[in-house]
Amino acid sequence: MRYTRAERTQYRITMRENLETFARYLPKANFAPAGSIGMEMEMNLIDRNGRPVRRATETLSAIDSKDFTTELGAHNVELNLPAFPVDGENLDRVEQALRARLKTAQERAGEIGIRLLPIGILPTLTAEDLRHPHWRNPENRYQALDNAILEARGEDITIRIQADEETDVVFTSIAPESACTSVQLHLQVTPSGFAPTWNAAQAIAGPQVALSANSPFFLGHAGWAESRIPVFTQAADTRPPEFISQGVRPRVWFGERWINNVFDLWEENVRYFPAILPESRQAAGASLLAEGGAPRLHELVLHNGTVWRWNRPIYDPGRGGRPNLRVENRVLAAGPTIADQIADAAFFYGLVTRLARQVRPIWSQMPFADAEANFTACSHHGLDAEVSWPGVGRVAVSELLAEVLIPLAAKGLDMLDVDGDLIERYMSVVTERAVSGRNGAAWQRHVVSQLESQGLSREEALAQMTRLYRDHQDVGNPVHTWSVS
Repeated sequence: MRYTRAERTQYRITMRENLETFARYLPKANFAPAGSIGMEMEMNLIDRNGRPVRRATETLSAIDSKDFTTELGAHNVELNLPAFPVDGENLDRVEQALRARLKTAQERAGEIGIRLLPIGILPTLTAEDLRHPHWRNPENRYQALDNAILEARGEDITIRIQADEETDVVFTSIAPESACTSVQLHLQVTPSGFAPTWNAAQAIAGPQVALSANSPFFLGHAGWAESRIPVFTQAADTRPPEFISQGVRPRVWFGERWINNVFDLWEENVRYFPAILPESRQAAGASLLAEGGAPRLHELVLHNGTVWRWNRPIYDPGRGGRPNLRVENRVLAAGPTIADQIADAAFFYGLVTRLARQVRPIWSQMPFADAEANFTACSHHGLDAEVSWPGVGRVAVSELLAEVLIPLAAKGLDMLDVDGDLIERYMSVVTERAVSGRNGAAWQRHVVSQLESQGLSREEALAQMTRLYRDHQDVGNPVHTWSVS
């Protein structure tokens, strides 16, 4: 799909009109109340040997569930859970719903020889897989996105990762983006609560990714603990090197400042980023107003979906005139187990709630640059990283998590009226992970190192480790309990 200059010009005009409409609507809108949570989980499709298979369409037909949908890559699918309240025993209900849906999907996919594997980056994925002519799902929106990023960039995409082993590889498409599978957490907030929640989410992004890192290998190379962060950042980068040198902002963006209100982020999107998918409301067949009169803001919302903040604002016009606002947290890798993922979600929901309600906000004590530096360090080194934290100074992130942040998250879950037994269950999972230093990334690296010491090649070791990972995932115990021998 290509867009004319006239379409791009009109889109810019309409998007700015959307922004003004949003500014006028925010003070008077009757938004849905805070508290609901949601989750999306991206997965890889593999065969019995742990190799990727490009059969998403066939797999979705076999699963036959509206909860599952396509993703960018033909070796990916996504599971969407409906929104839940967070209080009482609802986190356990989310866990059981996730288990039930995934179990059914695994059984149906298994009938056609396919396995669904939640893991940040599939270790057996190769450059040849990503250069295959049918790497992408055939839907028009994915082709349009691929075309748009490459046209804006004006040249091929290079993925460079400086780590234990250097990665330097060139692609003629955005296929590396499909290597990155994640869990997105949604937290519904009020307009007044959005800025404190987003600021809190930004402040904890580093420790959060250190705790959950699960992507230590990319194309056979040992990279960052969460290699998904640099791979995704570069795969969706619309800037040629000269623009990077000039300080032009990337579309996969941590941000550059704390915010005062939800409008700040939408205004930044329009001010800093040209549209790459200028599809008008009329072309999409969408009406101006949602049912009940909330503005759809089609162009503004579509544009927001092409600025990949690690904590992204979401506006949904909803139904019956009751729109909602959400913070979409995007830093978590998929996997290793459902128990780990729900514990990670509980940590996020509890900690941002506690920090957002502090009398003296954490962001009034912490330079934004420290939050970004923490995020980079934790993405690179995982639970071995050191971070800066107000009142503590430089500290090992594992120590900060175990002694400061996880206890605060427990208090936040109590403020959300989460059942006490569930708070203890989920916080014990993340505490043991932080204390042991064994997240998904650490386990993967340790096992591959052991297999290589036994004489296996890197390719053989990655395949064997992936099969062991799959077997542990079937049992379902948290990753810190997995054997490394």
